[in-house]
Amino acid sequence: MNAGRFRTSQILLFVALAAFTAAMLTPVVWALMTSVKQPIDAFAIPPKIVFEPTFEFHRQVWLEKGFGRFLLNSAVISLATVVVSVSIGTMAAYALSRMSGKAVGGIMLALLSLRMFPHMLLAIPFFILAKYLNLIDTYPAMVLALVAINQPFTIWMMHSFFVDVPKEIDEAAAIDGAGEWQTFFRVVLPIVRPGLWVTALFSLLLAYNEFLFALVLTGPHTKTLPVAIAEYGGEDLNYWSLSAAAAIAIMIPIVLFMMALQKHLVRGLALGAVK
Repeated sequence: MNAGRFRTSQILLFVALAAFTAAMLTPVVWALMTSVKQPIDAFAIPPKIVFEPTFEFHRQVWLEKGFGRFLLNSAVISLATVVVSVSIGTMAAYALSRMSGKAVGGIMLALLSLRMFPHMLLAIPFFILAKYLNLIDTYPAMVLALVAINQPFTIWMMHSFFVDVPKEIDEAAAIDGAGEWQTFFRVVLPIVRPGLWVTALFSLLLAYNEFLFALVLTGPHTKTLPVAIAEYGGEDLNYWSLSAAAAIAIMIPIVLFMMALQKHLVRGLALGAVK
């Protein structure tokens, strides 16, 4: 009886997850179909399921619209942001996880409040500062801005992983003669390495998908993919298939990156879930 109920619940759970996955993938599948349709087929009523595909719009995106250069800009900015943000955030999170008292809670709350600031309020000061320093349309301007807004998130993520590492491990390393830096790099950091991968990935996604700061701080030489795709669209239906092809082009690199790190992501998300 119990086995039958368990099997029924498992089937219902599988059906619910399948329905949820299908709902989440529907926009992606629709964009993919639109990107290989002629505009007359993309906007046919009722929608055409059977059609003659064309890869002309994908060719235009990569060969005529210069998406390769925009992808390089996004990759440089995103990777630099991850390296700087995760490095600083990891050390700060470790220090906070080993502190005690009400001050830690206050610091964490202050960091969270900074992350809750609307980006529009921060975009203008960043623009004025970048213009004053002559950094508009440069990589450092975007990297510094993204590090500033993503740092609270990085510290919060890594702090949640470090607090699950018992302080006794640090004490044992100290008894064996390890210094603070040796304890951090050789003992504690390897334990939370899966969490480090997860934090790096989410930081990468935040930097890769950033639009407002990229719109304000970049220019012709450092334009990123989200800003580039905003140029395609409008009222002309001929651009919709091109926009869909550009959207698919933006998703492909990050999807491949996530697939390559799938094992690390699963371990990182599970880290700390089992006490």
